[in-house]
Amino acid sequence: MQDAKQEAVTATIRRINRVWLEGQIEDLGPMVHPAVVMVFPGFTGRMQGRQEFLAGFQDFCENAKVQEFRDHDHQSDIAGDTAVATFQYEMVYERSGERYRSTGRDLWVFQSQGDAWIAVWRTMLEVKETAA
Repeated sequence: MQDAKQEAVTATIRRINRVWLEGQIEDLGPMVHPAVVMVFPGFTGRMQGRQEFLAGFQDFCENAKVQEFRDHDHQSDIAGDTAVATFQYEMVYERSGERYRSTGRDLWVFQSQGDAWIAVWRTMLEVKETAA
């Protein structure tokens, strides 16, 4: 049972990544709690609410072109109806005519709602960006 839950959480993360990489930001809505919290890298700030959360993805997709994206080292821990999931990522993107390589670890907290895992909290750790 625990393995099935972990697989479902990983599948949710992969679906989230696929959806935003395809620029289908509105499709993220059902996967995100209305009161979701995003803590900025380095804990330098935070935002709360689905609309603000989705707007961050929309802004990135409108202003950057992802040329490469790879996620790996997926891990999830489940306690009751709560899951904490992380993965490492490597991405190359272009913005304003410049290319950047970004690496780090994405950390999400999910809540089980029926058959779905809904994002309630996210931050990015170990973020490094360099010119590509």
